Amino acid sequence: MKSMIGVMVASVFVSVNTLAEEKSTAKVEEKVNAKVEVQDALPAAVLPFAERGMGVKGYGEKVSDLLFAALSAEPDLWLVERQDIEKVLSEQELSASGMVDSSKAVKIGSLTGAKVLITGSVVEIDKNVQLIAKIIGTETTRVLGASVSGTAKGDLSPLVTELSAKVMKTIQQKGELLVAKVEKREDRIAALKKLMGDKKRPPVSIKVVERHVGQATIDPAAETELSLYAKDVGFTVIDAGGSLPVDVVIQGEGFSEFGLRRGNLVSVKARVEIKAVDRKSGEVLAIDRETVVEVDLTEQIAGKKALQNAAAKIAERLLPKLVK
Repeated sequence: MKSMIGVMVASVFVSVNTLAEEKSTAKVEEKVNAKVEVQDALPAAVLPFAERGMGVKGYGEKVSDLLFAALSAEPDLWLVERQDIEKVLSEQELSASGMVDSSKAVKIGSLTGAKVLITGSVVEIDKNVQLIAKIIGTETTRVLGASVSGTAKGDLSPLVTELSAKVMKTIQQKGELLVAKVEKREDRIAALKKLMGDKKRPPVSIKVVERHVGQATIDPAAETELSLYAKDVGFTVIDAGGSLPVDVVIQGEGFSEFGLRRGNLVSVKARVEIKAVDRKSGEVLAIDRETVVEVDLTEQIAGKKALQNAAAKIAERLLPKLVK
C-alpha cells in the first residue's frame, strides 16, 4: 500500500538495511507488505457533523467528539485542537456543519494548517442511524466518503470506532487525491524560470525579521529561502547593508509559534508577510503572506521548516511580479 501517508508522516523509518536484517521476522514482513515510509504526520481537523432527523438530535456533536478521540490515537494524523477549529469558525463566520464547500474547505485549511477536513452527517433512517463522513482535501478540494450504520438507540461508540477505521483506510489508500503533490525544489525553480523567461531581473535586497515565540531565533530561515529562490532564478541579491545599487527592496517579518506536542513530535505554526518596494519611487510592487504548519522532533526545527516553506511559497508568487 503506497499511500500519501507513506510520503508525509513520521514515526516509523524503514530502510533497506533494516529490512534486510529483520526480513525473517513477521514484523518486518508486515512492514514490507504495507510499504510504509514515515516522515511527517498529516495535519487534519474534525469538524461538526450535521443532524438529519428528529431522532438524532444532539448526535452531531457527540459523533464529532468521539471521532476526534478515536482519530487522535492514529499516529499518521496530527489533529488540530478543537478550540482552534471553533475559534476559526466563529471568527471567520464559516459554516462547517457537514456542508463544507470547496472554498470554505480551502480557507479553513489555510487558517488552521489542516490538509484534510473530516466532517459529515448523522442521518435518521427509519429506526436506524447512519454516520456519513466527508473527507475533504483542503489543497485539492477533492471529497471522499465513508459511512457506517446501526440502530438509532444503540451505543454510538462502536459505530464511531468503525467509522474512524474506514476514514483512516480511505486516507491511507487514496490520500494522494486529498493532498497536493509535493514538487521537487528543482522542478519549482525550473517552472519559475520558464514563467519569467528572459525578462530583466532587477537587483534586490532581502530582509526578513524573524522570531520564534518564547525562544531565541538562531538564524533567518525565511530570509535565507527567499534569497536562495531569488538567486536560483537569476536575480542579483545584494546584502541589505551593502553599497551596491538596489532597485527593489524585499522586506517583511515572520514568526513561528509552538502548536502542540504529541508523543515525540512537535507541531509549529509559522506566518510570513512580505512586501517588495521600488527603492527609488517607494511604490509597493507586490505584497504576499503565507501561513504553514510543520511537524518535527524538535520545536526549533519544526519552526524553521515552517518559516522556510512559507517563504518558498511566497517566492513562487512574488518573484515573477518583479521582472521587467
